[in-house]
Amino acid sequence: MPLFVSKFLFLILNQVSSLSWRNAFRLSDFLRWSIFTVGGYRRKVIWQNLKNSFPEKSDEELTCIAEAFQQHFTDLIVETIKFRTASPECVRERLQGDISIMDKFYAEKTNIIYLMGHRGNWELANLFSSLCFTHECIVVYRPLQNQASDRWFLDLRTRFGAKLVPMDCIFKELQKPRERPYCVVLANDQSPNPKTAFWTNFLHQDTGVFRGVETIARRYNLTVLYADFSKVPGKRGYYHVNISTITECPKEVENNAILEKQLRILEKDINSQPHNWLWSHRRWKHKRPECLKPEQTLPGLSSDF
Repeated sequence: MPLFVSKFLFLILNQVSSLSWRNAFRLSDFLRWSIFTVGGYRRKVIWQNLKNSFPEKSDEELTCIAEAFQQHFTDLIVETIKFRTASPECVRERLQGDISIMDKFYAEKTNIIYLMGHRGNWELANLFSSLCFTHECIVVYRPLQNQASDRWFLDLRTRFGAKLVPMDCIFKELQKPRERPYCVVLANDQSPNPKTAFWTNFLHQDTGVFRGVETIARRYNLTVLYADFSKVPGKRGYYHVNISTITECPKEVENNAILEKQLRILEKDINSQPHNWLWSHRRWKHKRPECLKPEQTLPGLSSDF
């Protein structure tokens, strides 16, 4: 992207960031119309994902979900821009929930790996965790190819002290000595390399899952938590977090059982609020390989799961 284009784009983003929330959502309404109604952005991808994930639902029901998702998608865009300059009070107001479990683990000096899917506003979730958790927050991310965009998001995500670490550097990062317990934050419900992924059934489809979470949790013996971010009905731009424990003993459970349990929770949450997930992502673009390696499967769930 040419430098003058980048400067013009970020000038616009800064102007949007200064809008009131009411006007920001008016902009979201316009973006929804222009992106989806006029532009038809990934309409086929969204429809096919919904059709395959909810075979029991009628076309009319799927259309309602698709339309609600479109609004959620453009709301995410303007919310993320707003959170680039939002106050700590605003972050705490717009994402609420019981996080006392984090205080418990901090008092016990327990290191955490904190999983989430692409539900709610994950940029808000990152800000909330670094602002409200006592743990040192280490956010795993994928750097963007465009340096100007990468810097903009880096500034957003580190506003309240979070440390951003690229996925391929996380093992080296966790070997460093620390003065206080840490919490690794990441979303892992995107499409991985099919030759190394864990394969299971998710939303009625063969689905590959990144195995990095399992590897990190086992190597550093991290307690694994899962956080769901639901939308508050009738309050646009407000979310609720619910944290559940997947395991406190990652080395004692079967290989890939952590991922399997996470997916079952995520699947249940998606079914309870189906428009609140990233349906425009090509989540199932890879097919399951005919022959899987032992580390790509789950022989059976332990009784604890």
